[in-house]
Amino acid sequence: MTVASSSPPSRLPLRGAEAVAPMKKAKARPRGDGALAAVFIAPAMLGFLVFLLWPTLRGIWLSFTRYNLLTPAEFVGLDNYVRMVNDPIFWDSLWVTVEYVVLNIGVQTVAALAIAVLLQRLTQSSLLRGIVLTPYLMSNVVAGLVWLWMLDTQLGIGNEIISGLGVDRIPFLADETWAIPTIALINVWRHVGYTALLLFAGLQAIPNDMYEAARVDGASEWRMFWRITMPLLRPVLAVVLIMTVIGSFQVFDTVAVTTAGGPANATNVLQYYIYGSAFGRFQFGYASAMSVALLVVLSAITVLQYRLTRAGQSDLG
Repeated sequence: MTVASSSPPSRLPLRGAEAVAPMKKAKARPRGDGALAAVFIAPAMLGFLVFLLWPTLRGIWLSFTRYNLLTPAEFVGLDNYVRMVNDPIFWDSLWVTVEYVVLNIGVQTVAALAIAVLLQRLTQSSLLRGIVLTPYLMSNVVAGLVWLWMLDTQLGIGNEIISGLGVDRIPFLADETWAIPTIALINVWRHVGYTALLLFAGLQAIPNDMYEAARVDGASEWRMFWRITMPLLRPVLAVVLIMTVIGSFQVFDTVAVTTAGGPANATNVLQYYIYGSAFGRFQFGYASAMSVALLVVLSAITVLQYRLTRAGQSDLG
């Protein structure tokens, strides 16, 4: 008697279209992701094109023209740039701006780094971080007006305190010597909290194991700061410096509401001079040429900073 085999029939390997079908199914991806991404990107791209790229290209074109809003732009070639090179007020404004940037960045970076280290090493309070950030939530115009009233030579509370200490009143914003340092410190007060929080975020990325190992070896806090914190914080610090330098070169509103470029052009920073040339004297071609020059200067400084500080490299290997 023949007994039927209970073993299942062997499966033959798939061939042709039957073998390709599962592979196609495995590689299939949901459709419509590209269109959805384009929808989300579109508002930002539209803003970039309308408010950044087009004004930049338009400004570069106007820098080669004579334009005053009332008549069509007249192409003049490099005349605006020749005028700029021979303009002593332009060079004076550039020097005033550099003086402001050096004071503002120097004080702000040191103060922000100290605050960030204290926030990391001494406290983890979210309330304290919020307090540190509070001045940054105030607009530059409001901050400038508040400090203008506080530092008023006759009625300001700052000079009232100085006078009460038996010291002569100081014309902080009305004296050529004091004006730029005062404006620089006003903006340090407003921006230092934000800069400190950026550096604090960089400090959070440094492993605590390194500090614990250094303590076991007997390293002091000061030694750990220079041998661990600063080298590992370098990429974040470099990016923060690039951002703050670019922002400092564009200072305008604080000057506009406190000194209006005075006294005797002592605070006539480059952005304020560009604004005065364009909207005060309607020399839009010349103002555009100075704006292009500022763009070139900032681009060169940014590239130099990026390379010198090795911002794209990290020691956290």
